[in-house]
Amino acid sequence: MSKLKVPEKNWTTVRRVGFDTETTGVNTATARIVTAAVVMRVPGAMTEVKTWLLDPGVEIPPETTAVHGITTEHARQHGLDAAIGLAQIADEITSHLADGAPLVVYNASFDIPLLEAELRRHGLPTLAQRLGTDQYPVLDPLVLDRWVDRYRKGKRRLGDLIDHYGVVVPAGLHHADVDTLATLDVLEQMARKWPQIGATELDQLRAVQANAHRDWARGFNEWLRRQGSSRSGPSETWF
Repeated sequence: MSKLKVPEKNWTTVRRVGFDTETTGVNTATARIVTAAVVMRVPGAMTEVKTWLLDPGVEIPPETTAVHGITTEHARQHGLDAAIGLAQIADEITSHLADGAPLVVYNASFDIPLLEAELRRHGLPTLAQRLGTDQYPVLDPLVLDRWVDRYRKGKRRLGDLIDHYGVVVPAGLHHADVDTLATLDVLEQMARKWPQIGATELDQLRAVQANAHRDWARGFNEWLRRQGSSRSGPSETWF
């Protein structure tokens, strides 16, 4: 039985919760979370930021340290035990979801499966298990941007969307809290520019985003095939 509160129809005016991670790698099945941020925002009223530094229990490769700045030594000395931190992160996210707040994640097909894999690794209940459903509301600016502006040329990294939608970021990216705040800001600008985003109810947006991701993945995989690439393409499943 689902533990989710029915969300407001006009989701653009109500509380939402942002989530982002910095990790040891890019494979959602094997990477470990190093830092995470959960940001609760009530539009026009308040923003509450919570962050975690975890000891991932494995070496942090130099190439990922170069991205987010966290070394193995620093994580071991100052980080929470991974199981404790992951439980706190999951509790924080599910408390907001259960109360009807949508989860905002840039490139949700990475961060959500990663968190679920980490929870399973440590014998902890997943988000879906805690909520009694895997159909909770998620808003992914990357996928929404592909939906509303499908044929725009250029890359769609978070930094690209920040520039495209005129969002001001006071600090450098690749810090979980900075990236989460920027993602929330990008979503707000997108909803202003593209009224169909805000006019669509959350349950419908879930299906819209799944379809938009599938269409993009099919197109990208077809492009790889035409290029004769042996590279493994993205899954057609959003997450």
